[in-house]
Amino acid sequence: MSEQSPKTTTDPTTPAPVTHFGFRDVPVGDKQKLVGQVFTSVARSYDLMNDLMSFGVHRLWKRHFVAVSGVRRGDRVLDLAGGTGDIAALLKPVVGDEGEVVVGDINAAMLGVGRDRMTDRGLVSGLRWAQLNAEVLPFPDNSFDAVTMAFGLRNVTDKDKALADICRVLKPGGRLLVLEFSKVQSEVFSKLYDFHSFKILPRLGQLFAGDADSYQYLAESIRKHPDQDTLKGMMERAGFGRVEVRNLSNGIVAIHRAYKL
Repeated sequence: MSEQSPKTTTDPTTPAPVTHFGFRDVPVGDKQKLVGQVFTSVARSYDLMNDLMSFGVHRLWKRHFVAVSGVRRGDRVLDLAGGTGDIAALLKPVVGDEGEVVVGDINAAMLGVGRDRMTDRGLVSGLRWAQLNAEVLPFPDNSFDAVTMAFGLRNVTDKDKALADICRVLKPGGRLLVLEFSKVQSEVFSKLYDFHSFKILPRLGQLFAGDADSYQYLAESIRKHPDQDTLKGMMERAGFGRVEVRNLSNGIVAIHRAYKL
């Protein structure tokens, strides 16, 4: 079972709480800064590296993610960890002129890349950009018809807190959709995947982005992320019901869909 959110304590005799940053244990208060440094470093090369890491398959995963989201014309959608705008670009034609997509990300560099890209593509109307922390969302209760989050939840320090706040900002009956790396289902394929992640990926990071360490972290963060069943349970504890899990590519990634009760 993968590690969940960190537990804190106010007892002065107890060591300061720690959480994982890849395979390292770090103070809870340091993780946000460390993750921020990673994504600031990789922002400009992020999409190129996604293509290299997944052989372009991430684009198919994302299209399928939006296709099964249930998002409809006129919906107001919050796309968390929206980064370079891939999901927002797919959602915008679905919600149409009557709807709105709010792209939220904690990292200013990633938001800047996404905003520039969408502007270049002429996708301006109906898109909003917000720098925010997924654990403390700056929106009123019952604000959104759907919240999407693609490849971002594993980088959140306190996942339980983030899931609870996502539930708060969703309208009753609203949907949370999470696309994230998960646990590979085949033991043989898992070994090949580990070789790619820990031997090939950092070298690609060094070659194309000049940054092996950040991609080493990204590979490690995938292994520390809650597996399919663990994340399903976390969603249920946060107040969601009808949680459905769909594996893609033998569980390399999974889509979790849940509804606010």
